[in-house]
Amino acid sequence: MALKIERVEVFGVAMPLIGTFTSAGISKQATKCVVIRLTASDGTVGISSIEPSAAAQSPGTAPELMATLRDRVAAAVVGQDPTNLNRLIELLDGVTPGQPGAAAAVEMACVELAARIQGVPLHTWLGGAVDDEVLFNGWIGMLPAEEAAAEARTWLKAGFRSAKIKVGSGVEADHDRVAAVRDAVGSAMKLRIDANLQYDADTSLQLCRLVKQYDLQLFEQPAHLRDLEGMARVRREGGIPVMADESVSDHASLVAVIKAGAADYVKFGIKQAGGILRASRMLATAEAAGLPVVIGHGFGLDPSTLAEIMLAATSRNVLPGLECVGPLKVKDTVATTRLDISKGRIPLPGGPGLGIELDERKLEQYRMH
Repeated sequence: MALKIERVEVFGVAMPLIGTFTSAGISKQATKCVVIRLTASDGTVGISSIEPSAAAQSPGTAPELMATLRDRVAAAVVGQDPTNLNRLIELLDGVTPGQPGAAAAVEMACVELAARIQGVPLHTWLGGAVDDEVLFNGWIGMLPAEEAAAEARTWLKAGFRSAKIKVGSGVEADHDRVAAVRDAVGSAMKLRIDANLQYDADTSLQLCRLVKQYDLQLFEQPAHLRDLEGMARVRREGGIPVMADESVSDHASLVAVIKAGAADYVKFGIKQAGGILRASRMLATAEAAGLPVVIGHGFGLDPSTLAEIMLAATSRNVLPGLECVGPLKVKDTVATTRLDISKGRIPLPGGPGLGIELDERKLEQYRMH
């Protein structure tokens, strides 16, 4: 008898952050998330989490995704085979138009459930890991130069070998920040810069002229997400490799970036890709196009972080220095054990599935009101 999904539980979580974080000009002190738990007819459970960005707009906010999952998606998937991912994806696409995050949440939980049924880690279910260890990327906020340098030294001392510097506060201030960080860490760290949509192509080219001397690994999103020609121009003229992030929202947009010659690297997370299988297919497309991939999203809980770790471990085309570093930004976990990535690297986690269980007490403690 084929397995069926018997129960879908949806939890809204408002997880406090360790401080105030600002990205793309938006500050927040908590991350609003949605956690999913599916139970199959044989009692096997699958879990996932999704964390919309602070800049998420309707209908993609956490409360809206939670309502869709409870009111429409749960009824649609109960009775379905959780291991037939291709059919489930078709069904989910039909009931979540304009809300791909909702579909991704259920797909991720079904993949996790399928891996648990086989008794293997998610990376084994995806075909196997190519590395036994994963590395993470630190971050340095839009700080005055001296503070940025101090933050960089802290990451280096902890064990991190790459970091992203936020830029967008004016090219002179950005230059001073980047120069101070490079001086602080020497050649011991690879450095990335990220404009987070704060600059147009012309301004980014001004910044490139000032900072390309500091041996930067890449410049993330140096133009508006739809300005692929501007991205391509920065890539041609700036002297720093370009990474598309916000410009990549699904497989079609990845192909558009490739066709436009707009990037040397691309970045996406599982939610942005629309689920684990779609993210895996996008990894293959990027590799075929010769574009290395950065995996991660900013404020993930342990379930989504582990999913991205395990996906990343399946491809050598993923750049070392994963950006799924949410567990370093949040005060707690929704799992019974907490993922510790504070030293910048960890042995590849085992399973089955993601290898963790949800903590009922924590789900209630941080329930989103």
